[in-house]
Amino acid sequence: MASNEEFDINYVAQLARLELTEEEKSKFTGQLGKIIDYFQKLGEVDTDGVEPTAHANAIYDVLREDVTGTPFRQDEALRNAPQSAEGQIVVPRVID
Repeated sequence: MASNEEFDINYVAQLARLELTEEEKSKFTGQLGKIIDYFQKLGEVDTDGVEPTAHANAIYDVLREDVTGTPFRQDEALRNAPQSAEGQIVVPRVID
């Protein structure tokens, strides 16, 4: 386990803008120590020849092709609106 000297729990709490009790500091110090140990273990893994990635799985653009089409008529566009008036969608007022 990482020693308490490797990080300052008070500094970490200050960065996170947390007010911790002594009990919480003791608990989180142990937990953060385990996390730091895990990252140190990951740092020991030989990654030579491994290409860096942002995600474990390849991510592809899943958007459809942008094609022109026939636009909705006004009555079609308003058909699913919960409320409409004078050819427009009525929404709740958000500004006083």
